Amino acid sequence: MGLLLNSCTEKSTQKSPPKSQDRDLTIWWSQGFYPEEDQALETAIEQWQQQENLKVNLKFVHEDDLLPLTLKALEDEAPPDILFSVRADFIESPRWAWQGDLLDVSELIEPVKSRYSASALESVQLFNHKANQRAYYAVPIEQQTIHIHYWRDLLAEAGFSETDIPQDWENFWNFWKQVQNRLREKGKEDIYGLGLTYSTQAVDTFYQFEQMLEAYDVEIVDREGNLQVDRPEIRKGIVQTLDWFTRFYREGYVPENAIAWLDADNNASFLNRQVVMTLNPTLSIPGSQRSDPQVYREEMATIPFPKEPDGDPPNYIVGVKHALIFTTSPQPEAAKNFLAFLIQPDRLGKYVKGASGRWFPVMPELWQDPFWNDREDPHVAVAAQQFRAGHTRPSYPVFNPAYARVQAENVWGRAISRILNEGWTAEKAADEAIANIKAIVNDW
Repeated sequence: MGLLLNSCTEKSTQKSPPKSQDRDLTIWWSQGFYPEEDQALETAIEQWQQQENLKVNLKFVHEDDLLPLTLKALEDEAPPDILFSVRADFIESPRWAWQGDLLDVSELIEPVKSRYSASALESVQLFNHKANQRAYYAVPIEQQTIHIHYWRDLLAEAGFSETDIPQDWENFWNFWKQVQNRLREKGKEDIYGLGLTYSTQAVDTFYQFEQMLEAYDVEIVDREGNLQVDRPEIRKGIVQTLDWFTRFYREGYVPENAIAWLDADNNASFLNRQVVMTLNPTLSIPGSQRSDPQVYREEMATIPFPKEPDGDPPNYIVGVKHALIFTTSPQPEAAKNFLAFLIQPDRLGKYVKGASGRWFPVMPELWQDPFWNDREDPHVAVAAQQFRAGHTRPSYPVFNPAYARVQAENVWGRAISRILNEGWTAEKAADEAIANIKAIVNDW
């Protein structure tokens, strides 16, 4: 039977579609950044339809619309059979699992458990408060972490080479201040050394700041889900990290409008060469320049984080993007059957590779593909090494679902705003953030 493809516009968020009819399997999937992603999924679906003699209603939805559409569908008791959203892992999935809204998919994970990385498995082992158990409530598909990009030509213009970039923490970050100073001496008054995000609106703000907390060994939530903010050493670490992180802006090494950036604005600032270096939780920045080999391969570079302040290798926070089946999904058995088919390494590998490095494999064996080892690619191969090194951990909502609300409310962005926009001390901003986090967790 033929594959039914639908597009979803903003109007689709106003009304959920009807429940699947007969034996149709309904899949809502985040629209890919590259056509190859969507094509790989379509190919897998076509193969599965022929094998199972079932029809699939596939709906690619823009990520901005997907979660609102899903929330409305859950209210109407008309969810899709399978949902794949690249934002659900840090916004909704932990809450849905806690409430008992997600189907336990352990029977899908167990046969291929040895193929997955430890952090991928840990990321989908969520707690169901209703059932009073922790189990696999999602199926890992791909993953992301934070990357550092810089302009080689601007570095050279400042009189530095790539070998001049320090590997220890403090000297690494201070190096970009030196680059800005040199460029300013050459009359480049509109170029900044660092493209850090400080707004209350951007996901990048808390992603960047929590990566800095990780570097300073400030553990907000332990792996048992216990909040640690009442410990004096944790409060001290939050204060120090807030002061350190905001100092670059206060000293003039970050664009003034960074306090109002949305998630795309650091990308734009970097691509417009307003900043020499920036951080981003995907490879979307270099990916946008793939059609220009000179820019992609020669002028732009990606590098790993420096060693942490204590000299340890960097430990990266990873977001594992996963597929979900709801307990009220009309066709749970067919949904499990399809996902078991999709996550076989040959199919999953083609899908993840279709993202051209925007997302990365969650199965170590897939790293053997030459695509992830191309030394001529100055971005994908370097970023892949961040995952290969094995120093990773899931984001905090995996351990405590209430933390998803901490991120949704951008508590760290608000603390940063207090310092930069209202002149608060780091101590005062930290204490308010701690109080807000405790209130959210206590209200959960």
